[in-house]
Amino acid sequence: MSGTSADGIDAVVAEIAGSGRQLRARVLAHVHHPFSPVMRRRILHLCLHGTVAEICEMNFVLGEQFARAVLAAIRSAKRKPGDIAAIGSHGQTIHHLPNAGTPSTLQIGEAAVIAERTGITTVADFRVRDMAAGGEGAPLVPYADWALFTDQTKPRIVQNIGGIGNLTFLPPRAELDGVIAFDTGPGNMVMDALVTALTQGRQTFDRDGRWAARGRVSEKLLAELMKHPFLRRRPPKTTGREEFGEVFVARMLASGRRLRLRPEDMVATATAFTAASIADAYRRFVFPKLTVRGRGALQIILGGGGAKNPTLRRMLAARIGAREMLTHEDFGIANAAKEALAFAILAHETLLRKPGNVQSATGARRAVVLGKIVPGSGQTAAGE
Repeated sequence: MSGTSADGIDAVVAEIAGSGRQLRARVLAHVHHPFSPVMRRRILHLCLHGTVAEICEMNFVLGEQFARAVLAAIRSAKRKPGDIAAIGSHGQTIHHLPNAGTPSTLQIGEAAVIAERTGITTVADFRVRDMAAGGEGAPLVPYADWALFTDQTKPRIVQNIGGIGNLTFLPPRAELDGVIAFDTGPGNMVMDALVTALTQGRQTFDRDGRWAARGRVSEKLLAELMKHPFLRRRPPKTTGREEFGEVFVARMLASGRRLRLRPEDMVATATAFTAASIADAYRRFVFPKLTVRGRGALQIILGGGGAKNPTLRRMLAARIGAREMLTHEDFGIANAAKEALAFAILAHETLLRKPGNVQSATGARRAVVLGKIVPGSGQTAAGE
């Protein structure tokens, strides 16, 4: 898995058994391969400005890097490629257009390269089948959230704060058609871009929320940001760099300069925007589904890079009130491993010919089996 932040590749080796709510998964190993600053800039450039030639080449370059990450994870698990049933690869999203005249999405990281370098059957390109069935192609992680985190008595929100923020609401004993999931707006994307711009690339994110902690939130700018039409749009809905990327950040910087904000005030306001947009999504689209008793029992499970930002966590807790906030580690799953595990689960379901989309989350007309399968060679990679 490589997310919208394009900070690197997460790979897991997992044992998976069963299917649906009876599914059980255990992570045996997790590795993170960070992208070099040059590689990250190349990927982010592709998202809005890439030429056909650049995208064509990067598709294969990332395939090679994903394959290396797979082999490293297998070594870490003290296994051999021949022990692995299949690889699930999300790829790297470089453009996502769910509301275009012809809805479309593009993830790169060539699966044929992964299968050839590892010898392992590879399932990839999960999002396009859901789009072909009338969905937005995202979010897809809610299937894994439903399988892993549904509780018999307590309602839960699984809140991911990656480049984009997204939630999965799981009522007690939820059936798949009772799951609500959608993108809440920016996660770390705007904060990261501001820090990168303000430091001229010397820093790429607000480590431990230190900038935001030193700054003061501009309520005037925050109110302006909260007028973004995406926040009011009813689910199912997804978003990405097309709405909260380079153009959005340039406008925010211009507004900050006009208001004579200090750099730390800008980052504090961007952090508050992420917290406020998540809290606003809860108030609009989740809390009305809960009784007063249900709200009191609600557990929030935080994941993604934003879960490690204490300033963001404080802002979020203040805006949603005192509720039980947990992390994936509380359930025995490393935060950084969660999304890679989700696509291992989806690959597992695909090989069982089981649908992996959540129609209420994506808006698809029907449940569909996701992904494209590239058979492995049955041979181990050279040197393994």
